[in-house]
Amino acid sequence: MSKDYQKPMRILVIEDDREAAGYLLKGLREAGHVADHATDGNDGLAQALAETYDVLVVDRMLPGRDGISVIAALREGGNATPVLILSALGAVDDRVTGLRAGGDDYLPKPYSFTELLARIEALARRHFPEEAETAYQVGDLQLDRLARRVQRRDTEIMLQPREFRLLEYLMKNAGQVVTRTMLLENVWDYHFDPQTNVIDVHISRLRSKIDKGFGEPLLHTVRGAGYMIRARSVNTGDPPERADAGS
Repeated sequence: MSKDYQKPMRILVIEDDREAAGYLLKGLREAGHVADHATDGNDGLAQALAETYDVLVVDRMLPGRDGISVIAALREGGNATPVLILSALGAVDDRVTGLRAGGDDYLPKPYSFTELLARIEALARRHFPEEAETAYQVGDLQLDRLARRVQRRDTEIMLQPREFRLLEYLMKNAGQVVTRTMLLENVWDYHFDPQTNVIDVHISRLRSKIDKGFGEPLLHTVRGAGYMIRARSVNTGDPPERADAGS
């Protein structure tokens, strides 16, 4: 995912100060988001419960029902929509109270709109993480994570679980050098070097299964750096050196 949260969001602003709300709503809409507005706590709570929002921006001091009460009622009812609290009350105790009531972030007034937007995007990223890809393809090699199936051209390739995980990680990082340390941590869950040739053995077996008999090699050894899987059609500069089977 990019550093900026690009997905348009639906945001509810619960703010009784119409001038402050107008400024905030205008900025959110100019950023490409849909922004609704409630002017008091009771209406805000009802709207948050009746509609689906990506993020709520809640002023702490509201008529009818204060912001802390709004958030507490949402959480008690099982509503987990991320909440950014806006408040002129910026002391540490005030922030702690807001967060303990169920707020996900707390921004004291006056605030920078750029910072507020970045915080909203961060909340959305954490609450709605990017869905993991379910399939990868490099050249004529395909891997289906859900079906646990690998095939090259029309030939299905049978892999052991660790070989599948190794290939999945390489294909996820296709066109990039994957170091031995990266493989140990992400494929074997080792956070130390076991001082064995376990990687070499599995790379050799995997290379034999996905490359042997198919013409163009896809799995390459980048000497002194690690490994890379890529098709010839991917232009990443000079081709990496491919070691003999067993390297």
